[in-house]
Amino acid sequence: MKTALRRLGRALAACALAAATTLVGLTVTTGAAHADGCYTWGRALTSGATGEDVRQLQIRLAGYPGYGAVLSLDGSFGPATRSALIRFQQAYGLSADGSAGPQTFNMLYALQDDDCTPANFSYAELNNCNSDWSGGAVSASTARFNALVSMWKLQALRHALGDQSIRITSGFRSYACNSAVGGASNSRHLYGDGVDMGSGPHSLCRLAQQARNHGFAQILGPGYPDHNDHVHVGAAGGWSAPSCGI
Repeated sequence: MKTALRRLGRALAACALAAATTLVGLTVTTGAAHADGCYTWGRALTSGATGEDVRQLQIRLAGYPGYGAVLSLDGSFGPATRSALIRFQQAYGLSADGSAGPQTFNMLYALQDDDCTPANFSYAELNNCNSDWSGGAVSASTARFNALVSMWKLQALRHALGDQSIRITSGFRSYACNSAVGGASNSRHLYGDGVDMGSGPHSLCRLAQQARNHGFAQILGPGYPDHNDHVHVGAAGGWSAPSCGI
């Protein structure tokens, strides 16, 4: 976990920059908010835009697709991306106009670190197996990317739960690691997007129920075989947590 002090300082800086931009009526799209070495947007993004900058925005909005939905990371700013952006803007108290401009970018800069991970999660936290991300069902680079997208979904989940910590108990696994812990042969952990969460401070059912809003195609929890002590989320599969009404 990154330190709370660092997160608070960057969030306050982003809010101040966004407010200053609004007050002076600037029309620039990025400005001085670039507080790390990850990614800088060079233009405002609105419906109809396409390109890698749109895809980078979609990665960070992956946790805001709406109930039961998954946001495509296709680099095309369509209705689903606009809706996800509005949800993100509403979640952080920004002007919810469905366009990504200075205030949206400033907030994203405050939420991300130099390696593009969100402020409250890290690659190390989602990999307690092979540090080089190899040995799974996909290439190491794909597994690492899938984990990054999952982290942004988890960041959205965490924010929706009052910005309280989420306890991660398992992430990426190689085939060897997965076999050693008795994982399913087709486990999403092998792809880098499978994440297990334990209780505290939130109950398992609270985690599973809220996860339905944050882009997870797979949610397995209490009442599903071998999942009474954790909630599993992934990028493919279905939902089943009978003890939680799912």
